[in-house]
Amino acid sequence: MEQKTTAKIKILPAQIDNHYRGLKISQYAFFLITAVTLVRSLIHVFAPDGGAQSIATIPLDSYSAEAASTVILMFSLWGLSQLLMGIVYLGVSLKYRSLIPAMYVLVIFEYAMRIVIGQMKPILTTGTAPGSIGSWIMVPVCAVLLALSLIPAKSSKQV
Repeated sequence: MEQKTTAKIKILPAQIDNHYRGLKISQYAFFLITAVTLVRSLIHVFAPDGGAQSIATIPLDSYSAEAASTVILMFSLWGLSQLLMGIVYLGVSLKYRSLIPAMYVLVIFEYAMRIVIGQMKPILTTGTAPGSIGSWIMVPVCAVLLALSLIPAKSSKQV
C-alpha cells in the first residue's frame, strides 16, 4: 500500500531561506503590508505633528504647547518602532520568505494588542482615526492570510 506524504509548512520553518511555500496571495499581501508599514512609519517620524492631529485626529491645538510636543514625540517614537518592524518585514520579503508565516503572527499580535491597549487607555479624538478601524480589519484579515501562508502551493515555482 502506497503512503502519501504531504509537505507541511510551519510557522517557524526548520530551515530559514528565501523559498516561500504557501499560497502566493498571502505572500503578495505581506509585500503590501510591508510597504504600508514603511510608509506609515515615515509619516509618523517626519510629519510635523507626527500624524497625531492630521491623521489620528487628536486635538493637539487644544493642548498646551508642552503637552502637544509630548504627543508629537510619542508618535514619532512610535513611527521609529514601526520603521524597525518594517525593515524586518522588508528583510523577510527580500531574503527570508520562509518566515512570512511567522511575520503574520507578529502582525496579528501587534494589531490585536493595539485594540486591547486602545480599549484600556482610550484617548480623546475629534474623529475616527484610520488606525483604530484598521486594527479591527487587520486582525481577521491577517489571520486568514496566515492560514493561507500555511497551505502548500501546488506549484513548486514561487516568486
